[in-house]
Amino acid sequence: MLRRRAAALASVALVAALVGPSPARAVGAVLLPDLRQAPVGCAGGHTGDPSRCVDWDVCAVADPAGPNGPCVQAAPIGAVRLRFTTSVDNIGDGPLLVHGTRPSADQPRMTARQAFQSAVDRSIPMTYAAAQHAIPATLYYEPAPTHEHWHLLGFERFQLRTPSGDAVVTDRKTGFCLGDRYAVKEALANRPSDAATPEGELAAFLRKNRCGHHAPEALTVVQGISVGAGDDYTYKVDYQWLDISTVPSGVYDVVNVVNGDRTLVEKSYRNNASSMAVSIRWPGGATTPPTTITQPPEVRLLRNCPGAERCASPRG
Repeated sequence: MLRRRAAALASVALVAALVGPSPARAVGAVLLPDLRQAPVGCAGGHTGDPSRCVDWDVCAVADPAGPNGPCVQAAPIGAVRLRFTTSVDNIGDGPLLVHGTRPSADQPRMTARQAFQSAVDRSIPMTYAAAQHAIPATLYYEPAPTHEHWHLLGFERFQLRTPSGDAVVTDRKTGFCLGDRYAVKEALANRPSDAATPEGELAAFLRKNRCGHHAPEALTVVQGISVGAGDDYTYKVDYQWLDISTVPSGVYDVVNVVNGDRTLVEKSYRNNASSMAVSIRWPGGATTPPTTITQPPEVRLLRNCPGAERCASPRG
């Protein structure tokens, strides 16, 4: 069965750029995924007003090198982080499915392929060799105690930008373990509805996918997101933040972009970005951060702009 074959493939992390023939010639008559960057700072599957989302905060930490230190209320403050939940929905015609492999644990790099569901017989290639689209990939095992699994690098990126689009801060996020973490709350024709179908069996696997948890020796990988499902990382997870310790007071965009380099073949790339506009104000009306931070800045959510890379206005 599909589920047993999938479970036999322990997950691993990968990243890089698309190679080979054009997507149209490479995939043929297949059902493509469509990755949609969900509103920044909203819980996965959120359907209300995104400007009222509360899955974000400002966290002052004592250790600027720690990926996820406790928030502190008083000095010493080593860094100030703007934390936010990020989510990606698959609203396409077929699942996102990525395979990776390496010949031995001595070789840190592996080959990866994106697999596609057939539009003709609805089959899903669950072996590495059958996955159609080659991706050169880099293996990454996240050893942090809160992770200890394989990550897909470069899947999603975060930036703090000025209203004119200039990047002020770039993320330190290492990667993502993809799976079906929540349901997208809208009608989609190809959402799996029968557990006995290939897409139903794949969805059952992806709901439990832990990406080779505690398995640094893994040689193979399966990661992905079913149609009608999404993958989210909450704002309290490691590296779900941008460091604003040196950012001057002003108005900025927090921008999230999925599949920004178009490594993965999709039905559409028009919905791969979302942003939220924030106001950052340092205490006492200061225009620049103090040399020694004793109090974090006030950060206000001005508006949320799903589907857009720009949200902020210079006037706030």
